Amino acid sequence: MSARILLAEDDQKQAHLIRVYLERAGHSVLACADGRTALELARTRRPDLIVLDVMMPEVDGLDVCRILRAESAVPILMLTARSTEADLLLGLDLGADDYMVKPFSPAELTARVRALLRRSAAPAAPELITVGELEIDPTRYTVRLRGAQVELTAKEFDILHALARQPGVPLTRTQILERAFGFDNHVLERTVDAHVKNLRRKVEDDPASPRYLLTVSGRGYKLAEAL
Repeated sequence: MSARILLAEDDQKQAHLIRVYLERAGHSVLACADGRTALELARTRRPDLIVLDVMMPEVDGLDVCRILRAESAVPILMLTARSTEADLLLGLDLGADDYMVKPFSPAELTARVRALLRRSAAPAAPELITVGELEIDPTRYTVRLRGAQVELTAKEFDILHALARQPGVPLTRTQILERAFGFDNHVLERTVDAHVKNLRRKVEDDPASPRYLLTVSGRGYKLAEAL
């Protein structure tokens, strides 16, 4: 699958290496070295996916991610030299779809890009799933709440759809990872918590007292069966 990818990375050697691998995989690459330019290119060139370094001049990657996520559901893969779980969860909390810690394999980055593109573009099961005033359309890859469209990232939709396939049935974090993230065994189970937190902000009237995305103590999460 060929795609237009925006690469925002201020380390020239790292950027060159990533660009070579992505272009070998058939993608076209727009490159920049600061966050302000990344925002401009994302808005004007409409990339299919963004590879975004956290530490950049002008505007850092976390702020770029936060701003873009408020405007678009474009898949975002973040890169960082920070390796703590808190840093990872912060990036996901701001709306990143995936997160890689430096140093990393360019081949693995290319594989993750391919997986994100596949999930954002692939048609899903045809059934329309309705729970209360929440409507999930796997064919159109859309979610509506009381008739208004809810903007979700690719990973958020995958997690919601994984739960929606079996309303009322609790899934463990591991099961959610397997169904929503596919091959990627590097993703932490806490990643699911971060995405569910973001989902609740978007589909719940009161995220602290959810009606749709329910926590099952000692198990994981489930989508309410009926309201």
